[in-house]
Amino acid sequence: MNAAPPGSAGVNVRLVAGKSAITRLWCSNPVKILTPRPRGPSVWAYLSSFGGGFVAGDETRLEVEIGPRARCFITTQASTKVYRNPDSRPCGHCLDARVGEGALLVLAPDPVQSFAGSTYRQTQNFHLAPASGLILLDWFSSGRAACGERWGFHRLSSRNDIFIGGERVILDAMLLDHAHGPLGSQHRLGRFNTVALMVLAGELLHGEIKTTLDRVAAQPAARRSRLIFSASPVREGLVLRVAGESQEEVAHYVYDTLRFAGAWLGDDPWARKLN
Repeated sequence: MNAAPPGSAGVNVRLVAGKSAITRLWCSNPVKILTPRPRGPSVWAYLSSFGGGFVAGDETRLEVEIGPRARCFITTQASTKVYRNPDSRPCGHCLDARVGEGALLVLAPDPVQSFAGSTYRQTQNFHLAPASGLILLDWFSSGRAACGERWGFHRLSSRNDIFIGGERVILDAMLLDHAHGPLGSQHRLGRFNTVALMVLAGELLHGEIKTTLDRVAAQPAARRSRLIFSASPVREGLVLRVAGESQEEVAHYVYDTLRFAGAWLGDDPWARKLN
């Protein structure tokens, strides 16, 4: 087998003797995959890298394949840092995931933290079988706000494409570019320091999708609230957006909303973060 290209990684999960198990895993520097739960009701995998983030010119790629009726939870060890880039050389990450019939993928990394002067792009493609499920969390912070670097990066883009049965059902793209005006101005991100996107998609999650939509609809919007959110039903799923003045407030809302996933995964991956 040829050596994996630099910055590439992958994980395959299958149902083996009634339990989800890793059947193939590979990675090459600077990417690492830690698997504290390689077999069980679900597989848990943590993405990591040397230096804890991206420097100028870094490009990483992750391939995920979940076999029929298997379950997998993928997160990160900590926030993904995008370091200062004086030469404006872009760095980025690409993910391709395939989820089989009756399978579930939960992709819930910690937020991207872009330092002042950095440029980062992310593209993620998900191909779901008709009876499968996807829980996606994609979020980012204003940067090192405590150091005075608030929305100081040059450019950040993220695109999520979700296909079910070969047909695109969700396309969500976000671009924040300082060339279009100060990102922290009151007409752009203003007082908010963390923005999150959550997506629930697939037939497997129809019950949770309805419950989440009803829950959000029942929560009144308060004027000048430190946390705002909205949910939109889409074909085969929902898109939930959250913005908050602090990362902690957004994290609490996000993890509380996704706690139902613990029943699918065999344990609550966010229990300690909520305490």
